[in-house]
Amino acid sequence: MRQGAIQAALAYLIWGLLPIYLKSLHGVAPLEILLCRMVWALFFLLGVLLLRRHWTWLGRALRQPRLIGIFMLSALLLSSNWFLYIWAVTHNQVIDASLGYFINPLVSVLLGVLFLHERLRAGQWAAIAVAAAGVVWLTVQAGHLPWIALGLAGSFGVYGLLRKTAPLGALEGLTLETLVLFPFALIWLGVLASRGESALIGGEASLQGLLVLAGPITAIPLLLFAAGARKIPLSLLGLLQYIGPTVQLLLGALLWHEPFSGPRLLGFGVIWLALLLYTAEGFYVARKA
Repeated sequence: MRQGAIQAALAYLIWGLLPIYLKSLHGVAPLEILLCRMVWALFFLLGVLLLRRHWTWLGRALRQPRLIGIFMLSALLLSSNWFLYIWAVTHNQVIDASLGYFINPLVSVLLGVLFLHERLRAGQWAAIAVAAAGVVWLTVQAGHLPWIALGLAGSFGVYGLLRKTAPLGALEGLTLETLVLFPFALIWLGVLASRGESALIGGEASLQGLLVLAGPITAIPLLLFAAGARKIPLSLLGLLQYIGPTVQLLLGALLWHEPFSGPRLLGFGVIWLALLLYTAEGFYVARKA
């Protein structure tokens, strides 16, 4: 159990530190970062499958058109989430991005009610209502919806819903998703190279190396998460998931000095209260059971 907790915590810590990596890619367009993430992640995952000699599932999966269709849709959702996150970080919106992953658990719960007909307890409804109040407050004080946070939470929530009902594990599912996106990513990288707009082709060696690292940086935390999640209770996993957005928030506020005070801090505080209510209610019910 200790090993599982360490693996899951490391996964969330890497996700939390991801903005530092993205900020180091000076001058690279968010779209090219996304394309490199798709391409190099596939090569890395294929290497993992080769080392584990874990190929038999792929042949069966490729012979199921319905499964391919599901994973094409999940791949589009995942790539949309990645692109929005990359755009937010490279445009100095790290705190807004962290908000998306703070509210993501509550969005996932709400999607479970709407699409899986799950029933919520009164405490869970109260947590969702408090979080909604926090979002309304942030909207009023900013004059617009926190669209980055809502877009990240919504896209990843729907992605999680699709993956919950798909019959493949984390490694196999991500491999299939990157596989169906690989041709489009490779073609678009070729277009950028032909226009002389590709940092991967025309950039300095250090920048090219950083872009190649997008593959393992994408895949390693997911593999750590998949390994850790099997060994620890969901209640502990639910607590550990706040490591990522907390680290992102601290980076945005302390390292890059994004505005985080007054009414904005109050809105975040209301959403943290909702998460505290949701977590405490879950622990109470689990202990009672």
